[in-house]
Amino acid sequence: MIPAAYALINVDSAQHNLQMVRRFAPDAKIMAVIKANGYGHGLLRIADALLNADAFAVARVDEGVRLRKAGIKNRIAVLEGFTCGEELDELVAYCLDAVVHSFAQLEILESREGQDACAIWLKLDTGMNRLGFKPKEFNAAIQRLSQCSIIRKPISLMTHLANADDKQDAATLKQISLFNDTLAGLAPGLSPKNERSIANSAGILAWREALTDWVRPGVMLYGISPFPDSAGEQLGLKPIMSLHSRLIAVKSIAKGDKVGYSGAWVCEKPTTLGVVAIGYGDGYPRYAKAGTPVLVNGRRAPLIGRVSMDMITVDLETQPHAKPGDPVTLWGDGLTVEEIALCADTIPYTLVCGVTQRVQIVEKSAL
Repeated sequence: MIPAAYALINVDSAQHNLQMVRRFAPDAKIMAVIKANGYGHGLLRIADALLNADAFAVARVDEGVRLRKAGIKNRIAVLEGFTCGEELDELVAYCLDAVVHSFAQLEILESREGQDACAIWLKLDTGMNRLGFKPKEFNAAIQRLSQCSIIRKPISLMTHLANADDKQDAATLKQISLFNDTLAGLAPGLSPKNERSIANSAGILAWREALTDWVRPGVMLYGISPFPDSAGEQLGLKPIMSLHSRLIAVKSIAKGDKVGYSGAWVCEKPTTLGVVAIGYGDGYPRYAKAGTPVLVNGRRAPLIGRVSMDMITVDLETQPHAKPGDPVTLWGDGLTVEEIALCADTIPYTLVCGVTQRVQIVEKSAL
């Protein structure tokens, strides 16, 4: 029996989206970003679907270890690197690439001995102001790393774009130029063997200047647009996840009746109301506004009242024959996750990553 709330996963879409990355960046290797449980789609499920990617990227060491224990043999980069010797030990033991972004990490590496034990990505902070060495620190970091016997040579180099989702923001070109200029200033210490990576999903789709040896697609692999003014399908991508539930009650309410917690929504006329078995306890956005659409029997119906932990209420004016048990789509075919994110003043990343454990994952092939 299909549960009340379930997420339908079409893993075939992952391969389509990977091919779209190759179309936009034909000369680059692809590091598929599958952190945060594969953006809520399932870490191992997405890894298995994308085995022909050149590498994977995760955020934390334990994610990389989980992939190795599951038999994943692709190169795996840990984007947050390590913060202590124990994490470095795991990186080495499970053959994971470490992103090095701080002098504290350098000190840990310098305290270890070993030959070619750990591959690293050295991160330059070009404007995100999060992780990474500043340009004036970068040469010193490279020089110290070159003396570490534990480091596998050559060192790979990376940065991260902060504003690439805004196609009009010149900050992206400034970041790319700063990255290239900083590395050019280090010659002859660097060579073509020092592979480079700049582009995230937005960089791949909108900034050809960001295409280097490696690209790091994230959200586009899941069929979601990185840009606020478009949906993934408009870019030729195929969404992997859709979210579904069903009506559990239909009732008539009178003009002036209040709906939901705090009575925030008041009926302006007699209304047929539908109750849907999903809420913020399932990951549906708590701050979705009244009027946010859902699909009941494939037709749009607006949200009314506040989102509760387990239920939402919708206006069934367009569906006089709706009944308990009828299917409801929260996002999916005909209703993009990008649209729902806009209605909730958030981004689609938070929606797919926020689907909770009580929502059953159903692979399309299982239906």
